[in-house]
Amino acid sequence: MTRFENTVAVVTGAGSGIGEQTAFQMAQEGGKVVLVGRTVSKLEKVADRINEGLTEPRADIFQADVTREDEVSKLADFVQRTYGDLHVVVNNAGTSGKSTIMEMEETEWNRIQNTNLKSVYLVSKALGRVMAESSEKEEGNRAIVNVASLSGHKAGAKIPHYSSSKAAVINFTKSLALEFAPYGIRVNSVSPGFAETPLTEQGLRNKRFEEAIQRNTALGRVGKPEEIAQVITFAASKEASYMTGSDLLVDGGWMIK
Repeated sequence: MTRFENTVAVVTGAGSGIGEQTAFQMAQEGGKVVLVGRTVSKLEKVADRINEGLTEPRADIFQADVTREDEVSKLADFVQRTYGDLHVVVNNAGTSGKSTIMEMEETEWNRIQNTNLKSVYLVSKALGRVMAESSEKEEGNRAIVNVASLSGHKAGAKIPHYSSSKAAVINFTKSLALEFAPYGIRVNSVSPGFAETPLTEQGLRNKRFEEAIQRNTALGRVGKPEEIAQVITFAASKEASYMTGSDLLVDGGWMIK
C-alpha cells in the first residue's frame, strides 16, 4: 500500500508505543515522517527501524517538548524549511498518573493537562498554520489526528486529571474541525482502550489488572499498538476524506459490556 506516498507527516510522542507504530506504518506506506519527542535516543531507535534498508530515509527526528510554545514554533520552522509542506499531524504525546482530587498536587494536575491537552493546542496551532498556508488544496489530503482515550468517554478511579484532559481533547477536536474545514484540513480523534504501551506496561504486570481488562472487554483481551495505529493511519489517509470532527473508539468493546 502507498496511501502516504508524497506525504509529509509529523508524529508527536513517536519514541515508543502507539506513536512509534503509527510513524512506522505511515513510512511503510510511502510517507516521510518527522518523529517528535523529548528523548533523542528513543527517536533515533525508531528512525533506525523505519530507515533500515532504505536508499532514501523516510524518518527525521526533532527533539522538542511539545508543552512549550517556543519549541513547537521551532518544530514548525523545521518542517517548513526542510519539506516546504505538511499533510498530516498526529498529536500522540501523552502521559498518565493516578491520584484522587483530595490528594493531588497542583503540579500533578498541570503536568497531565499540559502534556495531554496543551500540547494538542500548541501543535495544532503552529503546524495547522503550515498546512493552511499550503497552495495545494487536494480534497481530503490534509489531516490532524488527535489521540484521546477511552477514559475521555468513561471516567475511571483516581484519574480525574487524565479523564478530563482526554475528554477535552475529544471536544477540542470537534471545534478544530469546524475552524480548519475551510482550509481543507480534516480533524478527527482516536480513543484507544487498554493497549500494550509504556503507559500501561506497569499495570499489565499485575495479573488481576490484566484479568479485569479481559473480563470487561468484549473481545476479551488487551489491544496492540499496531491495532490502534491502523485506525490512526486510516483517519489520516484519503480513505477518510469525508470524515471530520469524529472520534473513533478503539476499545475492544469495553463500552458495550
